[in-house]
Amino acid sequence: MGHSRRNTDALADRLEEYDRVVEVGIGRRTDLARALADRGVAVTATDVYPRPVPDGVRFVEDDIVTPRLEVYEGCDAIYALNLPPELHRPALAVAREVDAEFLFTTLGGDQPAVPVRRETIATDGVGETLYVATTRGGRP
Repeated sequence: MGHSRRNTDALADRLEEYDRVVEVGIGRRTDLARALADRGVAVTATDVYPRPVPDGVRFVEDDIVTPRLEVYEGCDAIYALNLPPELHRPALAVAREVDAEFLFTTLGGDQPAVPVRRETIATDGVGETLYVATTRGGRP
């Protein structure tokens, strides 16, 4: 299940407030990273496998379960699209460690495995839920 172009634009509208972001598990879906880079956001994409990324996006091979924290240090937000529940806690732990916000979408009916605030990213009445972890830097 992919993101429509409109949802990509709506997500980029929401995430462009951050100066530096890291996308966890970019896979083959590079539209959001490209849109953010085009808007002047410094984007680093990670995946457990080498992946081609758009111009303006830095790629680092990394596993959020056994992360190299230097990849994430200095970012304002960590985000992920269609993140499986077993990766919610590891990603939140990294975000807390580097004092970044953690935002993500899930696939289908998966529910968040960490405390979140829900935001609806809507375009023309078609919405997608963006989950925003409700703790940052270990603070509620």
